[in-house]
Amino acid sequence: MDNFALTLALGTIAALANVFGGFIVTARSHWNQEFLKYFIAFGSGFLLAAVFLKMIPISYEQSKLAPLFILIGYFVIHFFEHTAVPHFHFGEETHPEFLIPRAVGVSALVGLTTHTFFDGVSIASGFIINPTLGFLIFLAIMLHKIPEGFTIASLFLASGRSRKKALTSSFIIGAATLAGVVLMQFFHSLVSHGLALSAGVSIYVAASDLMPEVNKEKGIKLSVMVFIGVGLFYVTEFLLQKLGL
Repeated sequence: MDNFALTLALGTIAALANVFGGFIVTARSHWNQEFLKYFIAFGSGFLLAAVFLKMIPISYEQSKLAPLFILIGYFVIHFFEHTAVPHFHFGEETHPEFLIPRAVGVSALVGLTTHTFFDGVSIASGFIINPTLGFLIFLAIMLHKIPEGFTIASLFLASGRSRKKALTSSFIIGAATLAGVVLMQFFHSLVSHGLALSAGVSIYVAASDLMPEVNKEKGIKLSVMVFIGVGLFYVTEFLLQKLGL
């Protein structure tokens, strides 16, 4: 399988994870969200490790402008989540039984579509540079894909929309992931900037969206999962290197 086909396949898997998250919500009226909290905690640790130990160092090697693009990436997501669409916060109001204003669903869709587009950019940029980086970024992103789909579908249901529209919203953010993958394949010259932008986006997602959800919970279980996520990053990188990837 060539590099483009592999990247597209993994991007498709990531997109389907978004859809699966939406399906979880629309398939039943009530769902135990405990496992999603563990996904979020685990994913935040893995993602932060991937950003600071791989994505940022490699971005610096690729471009002298990396610091600027990392900063831009961070504030692009901040702008869409809290300025352009200030109603949206990742992970909040995931209980369909609580009604919320209809505008919140649209705001969340805009914010998450932007976010998932950069998920695709991250995956493609990583594989263009080297397979090990690509796999690590893919794994880091996969860990929060289901919660993304769960969140957007829940918000659509909570704002009074049908289950069909809720599931469609998860398809939209999944399609944005694939769009990011495909775009980077046709604009290889932007890969150094794309990886730096993605690093900034990932810092925001992990530190501002995911970690606050972990910090809301009492006890140490979720905090321990964050450290396990970091540890798994090291184990995964070691295994990929041993496999020659």
